[in-house]
Order: sequence, then structure tokens, then C-alpha cells
Amino acid sequence: MSLGRRTGVLARNAAVLAAAAHLVPAGTWLPGPRRFFFPALAGQGRSDHIALTFDDGPDPHSTPRFLDALDELAVTATFFVLGESVMRYPRTTREIAFRGHELAVHGWTHTRPWLPRPVRDVSEVAYAARAVRLATGAVPLWYRPPYGVLTGGRWLAAVRAGLRPVLWSAWGRDWSPNATPASVLATLRGGLRGGATVLLHDSDRASSPGCWRVTLAALPHLVTACRTAGLEVGPLYDHGVPRLPASPG
Repeated sequence: MSLGRRTGVLARNAAVLAAAAHLVPAGTWLPGPRRFFFPALAGQGRSDHIALTFDDGPDPHSTPRFLDALDELAVTATFFVLGESVMRYPRTTREIAFRGHELAVHGWTHTRPWLPRPVRDVSEVAYAARAVRLATGAVPLWYRPPYGVLTGGRWLAAVRAGLRPVLWSAWGRDWSPNATPASVLATLRGGLRGGATVLLHDSDRASSPGCWRVTLAALPHLVTACRTAGLEVGPLYDHGVPRLPASPG
């Protein structure tokens, strides 16, 4: 084999390996394999507890309404925030912490991971974690990537930042333009059992405009349903999620 041909083969093999390292961990987005093979990544916790989590904030137009509703329900939750929004809205970020809720990292911006970019992933997740610390004084524990797509680069970024990746085991598809409070509750119901981690959104930044109002209307019914079933509702911090291995591969 000529030197040029050998170099071409090596380059193709390297590209294939890089693509695999980027995409294979992202397969954990699929709920079935995630629950079966990676229950910790699915947020499976205590059998008497439901972890309530919100993505995409902070948003000064919507997040405070969720904080008021959670106060009325006597519930605390985990808010996965975007670093860019934390910097833009530090007062809202501090209010989340002041009301007794847990803050976690959702990335710097709500981007799709089409191409491998591990260096950028590492820096952006670190910046987002630092933004939370500077705004609130709290050290975040968790990382959930935008769209729940945990690529190899994003997994590495979480490890480097000292964060534990976690996705969810039940969601309400509350980001959909056709969502209603009833549809959110019906969609959640299939995964709403002891130990579940629930994904909802307190902002429409990456969703259908105004969809957070649907989530807000569904929230009291969700908490009531959990309590009727004898389940406590709270943040991931109290959920008892086991630790993950160093990587999904």
C-alpha cells in the first residue's frame, strides 16, 4: 500500500472513531435503553420520591411565576439553567436559590450538538457552572445537556466540571405547540412512578412561545397526583440518584 493511500485510510479511520466517540454516548437519549442500562442517567432515585426538574431558564417573565406556584405547593425543585441566561438575569437566578431550590447546569446556550466540539463543550459547561457559583454562591452538582443529547464531548465536559450527568425518566412534552395541561399530565403518567425524575420547562426560550403557561397550569395537578400516590416531590439533591460510571462507553 502506498504511503498516500495508507495516510488516507488512517485519516478515515480516525474520522470514524471520532464520530463514534461523539455519537455513541448520545444513544442514551433513547428512553428505553437509558432506563435499562443507565438508570442513574435516567434519574432513577428513591422509591418514595419524585424529582421535579425544570429546564431552559432563568427567565424573568416566567420563572418567578413558577417560584410562586412552588411556594404555594410547598415544593422545592431543581432548575437546570443556561449560563448565558444566568449572566443576563442574575436577579432571577438568585431568586431561585433564595426560595430554596437547587440550581444545575443546562449548558451555556441551548445549542444542538451536530458536530463534535469537545474543547468548546468543556469550556462552555465550565463557564456555565462558574456563572451559577458567582450568581448564587452555590456549587452545582448536576448537568443535563440541551435536548438531552449527551455526546462524548458533553460527557467529558461534565466530568471536567465536576458535574453529574442526569437526564429524565418522565417528561410532559410541555414544549410542544399543541400541549395542554391535560396532555402534559397524560404524557407524564406513563413514567410517573416512585424514583422518577420529571422533566418540565419554566421558559419558552427553546420551545413553543408561551408554552410555559401550560406547564404552570399542570403543576398543581402533578404535585397532587404524586402526593395522592404517597410520593414526596422534591429536588434531585434529595432524590438518591446513584453515581454513574466515568463514561457511558
